[in-house]
Amino acid sequence: MRRSPAHQLPPPAECRRLRRAASLTQAQVAARAGVPLDTVCAWEAGRAAPPGRHRQAYAQVLASLKSTGPQKDMEVPPLTPAQAFDALYAFCAPALVRQAFLLTGRRERAREAVERAFQLAWQRWPEVASDRAPAGWVRAAAYECALSPWHRFRPRQHAREPLRDPADTALQQALMQLPPPYRRTLVLYDGVGLDLPETAAETEASTPATANRLTHAREAVAARLPELADTAELHRRLVRLASAERLTAARPSTVRTAGERRTRFWTRSATAFIVAVVGATTLTLRTAPTHYEAPVAPGQEVRGLPPRTAPGPLTPQELSLRAGLRAQSAGGPERMAPDAR
Repeated sequence: MRRSPAHQLPPPAECRRLRRAASLTQAQVAARAGVPLDTVCAWEAGRAAPPGRHRQAYAQVLASLKSTGPQKDMEVPPLTPAQAFDALYAFCAPALVRQAFLLTGRRERAREAVERAFQLAWQRWPEVASDRAPAGWVRAAAYECALSPWHRFRPRQHAREPLRDPADTALQQALMQLPPPYRRTLVLYDGVGLDLPETAAETEASTPATANRLTHAREAVAARLPELADTAELHRRLVRLASAERLTAARPSTVRTAGERRTRFWTRSATAFIVAVVGATTLTLRTAPTHYEAPVAPGQEVRGLPPRTAPGPLTPQELSLRAGLRAQSAGGPERMAPDAR
Protein backbone atom coordinates (compact mmCIF):
# COMPACT_ATOMS: atom_id res chain seq x y z
CA MET A 1 0.00 0.00 0.00
CA ARG A 2 1.50 3.32 -1.06
CA ARG A 3 1.29 6.38 1.16
CA SER A 4 -0.65 9.37 -0.03
CA PRO A 5 1.54 12.22 -1.36
CA ALA A 6 -0.05 14.46 1.26
CA HIS A 7 1.48 12.27 3.95
CA GLN A 8 5.00 12.16 2.50
CA LEU A 9 7.47 13.62 4.98
CA PRO A 10 10.66 15.50 4.17
CA PRO A 11 13.98 14.28 5.58
CA PRO A 12 14.58 14.80 9.31
CA ALA A 13 16.99 17.64 8.67
CA GLU A 14 14.36 19.45 6.57
CA CYS A 15 11.74 18.91 9.30
CA ARG A 16 14.10 20.49 11.80
CA ARG A 17 14.82 23.39 9.46
CA LEU A 18 11.13 24.10 8.91
CA ARG A 19 10.49 24.16 12.62
CA ARG A 20 13.37 26.54 13.28
CA ALA A 21 12.40 28.74 10.37
CA ALA A 22 8.93 29.10 11.92
CA SER A 23 10.53 30.01 15.28
CA LEU A 24 8.85 27.06 16.98
CA THR A 25 10.21 24.78 19.64
CA GLN A 26 9.96 21.00 19.60
CA ALA A 27 7.44 21.23 22.43
CA GLN A 28 5.18 23.49 20.35
CA VAL A 29 5.36 21.14 17.35
CA ALA A 30 4.61 18.18 19.61
CA ALA A 31 1.56 19.97 21.01
CA ARG A 32 0.25 20.71 17.51
CA ALA A 33 0.79 17.11 16.36
CA GLY A 34 -0.65 15.66 19.57
CA VAL A 35 2.42 13.58 20.43
CA PRO A 36 4.96 13.66 23.32
CA LEU A 37 8.03 15.87 23.10
CA ASP A 38 10.40 12.91 23.05
CA THR A 39 8.63 11.57 19.95
CA VAL A 40 9.29 14.77 18.00
CA CYS A 41 12.92 14.70 19.15
CA ALA A 42 13.27 11.15 17.83
CA TRP A 43 11.61 12.06 14.52
CA GLU A 44 13.88 15.04 13.93
CA ALA A 45 16.94 12.97 14.87
CA GLY A 46 15.94 10.24 12.40
CA ARG A 47 15.82 7.52 15.03
CA ALA A 48 12.13 6.78 14.40
CA ALA A 49 9.46 7.43 11.75
CA PRO A 50 5.96 8.72 12.52
CA PRO A 51 3.42 5.86 12.23
CA GLY A 52 -0.23 5.96 11.18
CA ARG A 53 -2.33 8.89 12.29
CA HIS A 54 0.64 10.54 13.96
CA ARG A 55 2.33 10.65 10.59
CA GLN A 56 -0.68 12.37 9.08
CA ALA A 57 -0.84 14.94 11.90
CA TYR A 58 2.90 15.59 11.68
CA ALA A 59 2.69 16.01 7.90
CA GLN A 60 -0.11 18.54 8.29
CA VAL A 61 1.94 20.52 10.81
CA LEU A 62 4.93 20.60 8.45
CA ALA A 63 2.69 21.60 5.55
CA SER A 64 1.34 24.52 7.56
CA LEU A 65 4.90 25.57 8.38
CA LYS A 66 5.76 25.53 4.68
CA SER A 67 2.76 27.66 3.75
CA THR A 68 2.90 30.21 6.54
CA GLY A 69 6.66 30.51 6.96
CA PRO A 70 8.08 32.32 9.98
CA GLN A 71 5.47 33.55 12.38
CA LYS A 72 5.63 37.27 12.98
CA ASP A 73 3.51 39.46 15.14
CA MET A 74 4.32 43.11 14.72
CA GLU A 75 2.03 44.11 17.57
CA VAL A 76 4.07 42.29 20.20
CA PRO A 77 6.62 44.67 21.75
CA PRO A 78 10.21 43.50 21.91
CA LEU A 79 11.28 41.76 25.09
CA THR A 80 13.67 43.38 27.51
CA PRO A 81 16.92 41.49 28.25
CA ALA A 82 15.55 40.38 31.63
CA GLN A 83 12.31 39.12 30.07
CA ALA A 84 14.16 37.28 27.31
CA PHE A 85 16.47 35.69 29.87
CA ASP A 86 13.54 34.64 32.05
CA ALA A 87 11.80 33.08 29.04
CA LEU A 88 14.93 31.14 28.09
CA TYR A 89 15.39 30.03 31.69
CA ALA A 90 11.78 28.88 32.06
CA PHE A 91 12.03 26.89 28.83
CA CYS A 92 15.46 25.26 29.33
CA ALA A 93 16.22 25.07 33.05
CA PRO A 94 13.94 22.16 34.08
CA ALA A 95 15.18 19.91 31.27
CA LEU A 96 18.81 20.93 31.82
CA VAL A 97 18.65 20.01 35.51
CA ARG A 98 17.44 16.52 34.58
CA GLN A 99 20.16 16.16 31.95
CA ALA A 100 22.84 17.33 34.39
CA PHE A 101 21.54 14.73 36.83
CA LEU A 102 22.14 12.05 34.18
CA LEU A 103 25.72 13.31 33.81
CA THR A 104 26.57 13.55 37.51
CA GLY A 105 24.12 11.36 39.42
CA ARG A 106 23.86 14.11 42.05
CA ARG A 107 20.86 16.34 42.46
CA GLU A 108 22.57 19.29 44.14
CA ARG A 109 25.45 19.41 41.66
CA ALA A 110 22.97 19.29 38.77
CA ARG A 111 21.09 22.33 40.12
CA GLU A 112 24.32 24.21 40.80
CA ALA A 113 25.66 23.50 37.30
CA VAL A 114 22.50 24.78 35.61
CA GLU A 115 22.33 27.89 37.78
CA ARG A 116 26.00 28.62 37.16
CA ALA A 117 25.50 28.20 33.41
CA PHE A 118 22.61 30.68 33.40
CA GLN A 119 24.63 33.10 35.51
CA LEU A 120 27.35 32.99 32.85
CA ALA A 121 24.69 33.46 30.19
CA TRP A 122 23.35 36.55 31.97
CA GLN A 123 26.85 37.99 32.28
CA ARG A 124 27.35 37.50 28.52
CA TRP A 125 23.76 38.10 27.51
CA PRO A 126 24.47 40.10 24.31
CA GLU A 127 26.59 37.21 23.05
CA VAL A 128 24.05 34.57 24.11
CA ALA A 129 21.04 36.48 22.76
CA SER A 130 22.64 36.83 19.33
CA ASP A 131 23.75 33.19 19.24
CA ARG A 132 22.10 30.93 16.68
CA ALA A 133 21.02 28.50 19.43
CA PRO A 134 20.93 30.13 22.89
CA ALA A 135 19.62 26.90 24.44
CA GLY A 136 22.62 25.03 23.06
CA TRP A 137 24.99 27.68 24.44
CA VAL A 138 23.52 27.32 27.93
CA ARG A 139 23.43 23.51 27.66
CA ALA A 140 27.11 23.36 26.76
CA ALA A 141 27.98 25.63 29.69
CA ALA A 142 25.86 23.55 32.08
CA TYR A 143 27.53 20.32 30.94
CA GLU A 144 30.98 21.85 31.40
CA CYS A 145 30.10 22.97 34.92
CA ALA A 146 28.57 19.60 35.79
CA LEU A 147 31.59 17.61 34.54
CA SER A 148 34.26 19.95 35.92
CA PRO A 149 37.13 17.96 37.50
CA TRP A 150 37.28 20.42 40.40
CA HIS A 151 34.22 18.74 41.94
CA ARG A 152 36.42 15.90 43.14
CA PHE A 153 38.00 18.22 45.72
CA ARG A 154 34.66 19.13 47.24
CA PRO A 155 33.56 17.35 50.42
CA ARG A 156 30.68 14.89 50.31
CA GLN A 157 31.08 14.32 46.59
CA HIS A 158 31.87 10.61 46.66
CA ALA A 159 28.56 9.29 48.05
CA ARG A 160 25.68 9.20 45.58
CA GLU A 161 22.05 9.66 46.42
CA PRO A 162 20.02 6.43 46.35
CA LEU A 163 17.23 6.03 43.79
CA ARG A 164 13.86 4.45 44.38
CA ASP A 165 13.89 2.07 41.41
CA PRO A 166 16.69 -0.58 41.32
CA ALA A 167 16.61 -0.50 37.51
CA ASP A 168 17.28 3.25 37.54
CA THR A 169 20.11 2.69 40.02
CA ALA A 170 21.70 0.10 37.71
CA LEU A 171 21.44 2.46 34.73
CA GLN A 172 22.93 5.32 36.73
CA GLN A 173 25.86 3.15 37.81
CA ALA A 174 26.42 2.12 34.20
CA LEU A 175 26.47 5.77 33.14
CA MET A 176 28.90 6.72 35.90
CA GLN A 177 31.33 4.03 34.69
CA LEU A 178 31.66 5.81 31.33
CA PRO A 179 34.36 8.42 30.76
CA PRO A 180 32.89 11.95 30.88
CA PRO A 181 33.20 12.58 27.09
CA TYR A 182 31.44 9.27 26.32
CA ARG A 183 28.75 9.96 28.92
CA ARG A 184 28.13 13.43 27.52
CA THR A 185 27.87 12.13 23.96
CA LEU A 186 25.43 9.40 24.99
CA VAL A 187 23.19 11.82 26.89
CA LEU A 188 23.15 14.34 24.04
CA TYR A 189 22.40 11.81 21.31
CA ASP A 190 20.22 9.20 23.00
CA GLY A 191 18.84 11.35 25.81
CA VAL A 192 18.35 14.84 24.38
CA GLY A 193 17.84 13.70 20.80
CA LEU A 194 20.49 15.72 18.95
CA ASP A 195 21.77 14.36 15.67
CA LEU A 196 25.41 13.37 15.20
CA PRO A 197 26.75 16.66 13.71
CA GLU A 198 25.05 18.71 16.43
CA THR A 199 26.42 16.40 19.11
CA ALA A 200 29.89 16.67 17.61
CA ALA A 201 29.68 20.46 17.51
CA GLU A 202 28.50 20.71 21.11
CA THR A 203 31.18 18.36 22.41
CA GLU A 204 33.85 20.10 20.28
CA ALA A 205 34.85 16.89 18.52
CA SER A 206 34.83 15.65 14.96
CA THR A 207 31.88 13.68 13.66
CA PRO A 208 33.86 10.38 13.34
CA ALA A 209 35.21 10.79 16.87
CA THR A 210 31.71 11.46 18.17
CA ALA A 211 30.35 8.39 16.39
CA ASN A 212 33.16 6.31 17.89
CA ARG A 213 32.39 7.61 21.39
CA LEU A 214 28.70 6.89 20.95
CA THR A 215 29.37 3.35 19.77
CA HIS A 216 31.69 2.55 22.67
CA ALA A 217 29.32 4.14 25.19
CA ARG A 218 26.41 2.04 23.93
CA GLU A 219 28.52 -1.10 24.01
CA ALA A 220 29.64 -0.41 27.58
CA VAL A 221 26.07 0.19 28.76
CA ALA A 222 24.80 -2.90 26.92
CA ALA A 223 27.57 -5.01 28.48
CA ARG A 224 26.28 -4.13 31.95
CA LEU A 225 22.58 -4.03 31.02
CA PRO A 226 21.90 -6.31 28.01
CA GLU A 227 18.28 -5.17 27.75
CA LEU A 228 19.49 -1.70 26.74
CA ALA A 229 21.18 -2.92 23.56
CA ASP A 230 18.14 -1.54 21.71
CA THR A 231 18.64 2.20 21.16
CA ALA A 232 14.93 2.93 21.47
CA GLU A 233 14.79 1.20 24.83
CA LEU A 234 17.95 3.04 25.91
CA HIS A 235 16.35 6.36 24.98
CA ARG A 236 13.19 5.48 26.91
CA ARG A 237 15.14 4.46 30.00
CA LEU A 238 17.26 7.61 29.93
CA VAL A 239 14.15 9.76 29.73
CA ARG A 240 12.54 7.80 32.56
CA LEU A 241 15.65 8.10 34.73
CA ALA A 242 15.78 11.85 34.18
CA SER A 243 12.06 12.27 34.84
CA ALA A 244 11.87 9.99 37.87
CA GLU A 245 13.56 12.48 40.19
CA ARG A 246 11.81 15.63 41.32
CA LEU A 247 14.44 18.14 40.34
CA THR A 248 13.56 21.80 40.48
CA ALA A 249 15.49 24.91 39.55
CA ALA A 250 15.58 28.27 41.28
CA ARG A 251 13.57 31.24 40.09
CA PRO A 252 15.08 33.18 37.17
CA SER A 253 15.15 36.42 39.17
CA THR A 254 17.17 34.64 41.88
CA VAL A 255 19.67 33.38 39.31
CA ARG A 256 20.04 36.81 37.75
CA THR A 257 20.56 38.43 41.15
CA ALA A 258 23.14 35.83 42.15
CA GLY A 259 24.97 36.31 38.85
CA GLU A 260 25.05 40.08 39.27
CA ARG A 261 26.26 39.72 42.86
CA ARG A 262 29.02 37.36 41.75
CA THR A 263 30.04 39.76 39.00
CA ARG A 264 30.23 42.68 41.41
CA PHE A 265 32.29 40.62 43.85
CA TRP A 266 34.87 39.58 41.29
CA THR A 267 34.99 43.08 39.79
CA ARG A 268 35.69 44.60 43.19
CA SER A 269 38.23 41.90 43.97
CA ALA A 270 40.06 42.54 40.70
CA THR A 271 39.99 46.29 41.34
CA ALA A 272 41.38 45.82 44.86
CA PHE A 273 44.13 43.56 43.55
CA ILE A 274 45.13 46.09 40.87
CA VAL A 275 45.16 48.90 43.43
CA ALA A 276 47.35 46.80 45.75
CA VAL A 277 49.80 46.04 42.94
CA VAL A 278 49.98 49.71 41.89
CA GLY A 279 50.46 50.81 45.52
CA ALA A 280 53.23 48.28 46.12
CA THR A 281 54.97 49.31 42.90
CA THR A 282 54.75 52.99 43.80
CA LEU A 283 56.11 52.36 47.31
CA THR A 284 58.99 50.35 45.89
CA LEU A 285 59.90 53.12 43.45
CA ARG A 286 59.81 55.75 46.20
CA THR A 287 61.93 53.83 48.72
CA ALA A 288 64.37 52.03 46.42
CA PRO A 289 68.01 53.44 46.25
CA THR A 290 68.86 55.54 43.21
CA HIS A 291 72.48 54.29 42.82
CA TYR A 292 74.36 51.10 43.33
CA GLU A 293 76.03 50.54 46.69
CA ALA A 294 78.59 47.78 46.82
CA PRO A 295 78.01 45.40 49.65
CA VAL A 296 80.50 45.38 52.56
CA ALA A 297 82.79 42.39 52.37
CA PRO A 298 82.68 40.08 55.36
CA GLY A 299 85.60 40.27 57.80
CA GLN A 300 88.50 37.81 57.49
CA GLU A 301 90.99 36.59 60.07
CA VAL A 302 94.58 37.96 59.71
CA ARG A 303 97.19 35.25 60.08
CA GLY A 304 101.02 35.34 60.74
CA LEU A 305 101.04 37.86 63.62
CA PRO A 306 102.41 37.02 67.08
CA PRO A 307 99.78 36.38 69.61
CA ARG A 308 98.81 39.13 71.96
CA THR A 309 100.26 38.92 75.44
CA ALA A 310 98.92 40.50 78.57
CA PRO A 311 101.08 43.15 80.34
CA GLY A 312 103.22 41.85 83.26
CA PRO A 313 106.62 42.24 85.04
CA LEU A 314 109.77 42.64 82.90
CA THR A 315 112.31 39.89 82.67
CA PRO A 316 115.99 40.50 83.68
CA GLN A 317 117.05 40.81 80.06
CA GLU A 318 114.32 43.43 79.43
CA LEU A 319 115.38 45.35 82.55
CA SER A 320 119.06 45.36 81.40
CA LEU A 321 118.08 46.56 77.93
CA ARG A 322 115.98 49.36 79.38
CA ALA A 323 118.84 50.53 81.61
CA GLY A 324 121.25 50.62 78.72
CA LEU A 325 118.89 52.64 76.60
CA ARG A 326 118.36 55.17 79.34
CA ALA A 327 122.13 55.56 79.79
CA GLN A 328 122.57 56.71 76.21
CA SER A 329 122.58 60.38 75.28
CA ALA A 330 119.37 62.15 74.59
CA GLY A 331 120.06 62.07 70.85
CA GLY A 332 120.12 58.34 70.82
CA PRO A 333 122.92 55.85 70.38
CA GLU A 334 126.03 56.86 68.44
CA ARG A 335 126.11 56.15 64.83
CA MET A 336 128.43 53.52 63.58
CA ALA A 337 130.73 54.63 60.79
CA PRO A 338 132.27 52.17 58.35
CA ASP A 339 135.92 51.43 58.62
CA ALA A 340 137.90 52.99 55.71
CA ARG A 341 140.52 50.35 55.73
